[in-house]
Amino acid sequence: MKRVGIIGGLGPESTVEYYQTFIKKFQNKMNSNKVLPELFINSINMYNIFRFIDENKMTDLIDYVGQAAQKLEEIGADVVVISANTPHIVFADVQNKVNVPMISIVEATYEKAVEQGMKKVGLLGTKFTMEHDFFKKPFLANEKEVIVPNEQDQMFIHEKIVEELENGIVKQETKEAFLRVINTMMEEENIDGLILGCTELPMILNDQDVTLPLLNTTEIHIDTMIEHVF
Repeated sequence: MKRVGIIGGLGPESTVEYYQTFIKKFQNKMNSNKVLPELFINSINMYNIFRFIDENKMTDLIDYVGQAAQKLEEIGADVVVISANTPHIVFADVQNKVNVPMISIVEATYEKAVEQGMKKVGLLGTKFTMEHDFFKKPFLANEKEVIVPNEQDQMFIHEKIVEELENGIVKQETKEAFLRVINTMMEEENIDGLILGCTELPMILNDQDVTLPLLNTTEIHIDTMIEHVF
């Protein structure tokens, strides 16, 4: 049985979700609630991530996340994951800093979109995830479209993620505003799916809120982790 290492704290709310959901899915796979997986969590500072990207200090970002991955490898992790979407902007560089495999949330989400036959998907996340192309690359390389909100809506969504969701705050008014953005994307762009490209977004949005399929990157990532553990 492989031991997974989680780079967490990106933010704390989703790290807790990763831990609890991974255990539940592991126990379901084992068909027993009397077994627990062995795993490691290295919780780092999400605000350093935001600062490095905002200041375009990609070398510092690679070193910071890379050192977190190396520590997990040193203490015995057989596979490593980053429990957030935004730091995957340097995923390939971080993978090069460790000898154990890493599981990409981007690739796992792309594969799920293919499985569901999606061709034109919307993407919500931090401004870094929406404005950079790291999440879009596998889709665009395979003739699929990725649509993001306009710049004003991107800034609004980013602010609410950082100021509210990352701190465990869920407001109905924020949810309604997010749904207005999504409805605009559906009406104007005719998207056939929506990527919740921030691991905190499932706190405020779920399948009952919209009429199109949601790609919950947190759940998709954890499902892929389970596949790699056995």
